[in-house]
Amino acid sequence: MVIASLIAAPGALDPALVDSLRNAFGGGAVDWLSPDEAAEFPLPARPSNFDAVRAEVSGQVDLNLLPAEGRRKRMLLADMDSTMIQQECIDELAEAAGVGAHVRDITARAMNGELDFEGALVERVALLRDLTETVIDEVIATRITLMPGGPALLATMRAQGAHCALVSGGFTAFTARIAARLGFDEHRANTLQAEDGKLTGTVARPILGRAAKVQALEEITTRLGLEPGDVLAVGDGANDLGMLGRAGLGVALHAKPSVQAQCAVRVNHGDLTALLFLQGYARPDFATP
Repeated sequence: MVIASLIAAPGALDPALVDSLRNAFGGGAVDWLSPDEAAEFPLPARPSNFDAVRAEVSGQVDLNLLPAEGRRKRMLLADMDSTMIQQECIDELAEAAGVGAHVRDITARAMNGELDFEGALVERVALLRDLTETVIDEVIATRITLMPGGPALLATMRAQGAHCALVSGGFTAFTARIAARLGFDEHRANTLQAEDGKLTGTVARPILGRAAKVQALEEITTRLGLEPGDVLAVGDGANDLGMLGRAGLGVALHAKPSVQAQCAVRVNHGDLTALLFLQGYARPDFATP
């Protein structure tokens, strides 16, 4: 038994489309998790034409298949940049340093898997040399915004007893604040090095990248007595693919094309509350942030 999940932007999920897909797949009764936003229905097995149908409706709705059992996860492992926040923190620092366009191009290529993550990070951080440390606080205050749905996601999962970890290829100066603001239990990221109040253009080793995110998943689950199958992981870049593939539920959220191509579960229309719908939570079940 599997669950067909349909998620769209609020008010954009057409009941007629839901009924049409249910009928085409031979599904069971529709359960509306949020009116005109999220619905699901059971199926005896994966339809042979699922991929073709998914591609056909991808402009309107996020259509995913999920196991009927074990949907509610006991741990959230989340990327930060372009996942829990709407920006890439290094790009925003680069804007302040006057090298924004150049750094944004490198970031986009690295997140799409076109460049080695570690090499690209070292190259970009070098361009931040002599930027005053106080700029970090200014960037966080004026340029960084939370991804919609994040507070509800964290509040609901923590209310259900889940452990929440923020694991980023970005920087601890940002993850510490975002983790505290959203209610994460812990965070891991890279450390920007500084001397005399200015960035040195270097990052502390070892660099946290793709392998370190998988390592975080394994270390934290072992510490908590959990299994990888208990984990919901979410990210958008190529350096997230390892943890997305290892987790029981790996979600590519508004992800780069190359990342989506390698992930079974994708969210492009919903916000972070889509991760609650994917676990079978209805909107009235959401906790208040």
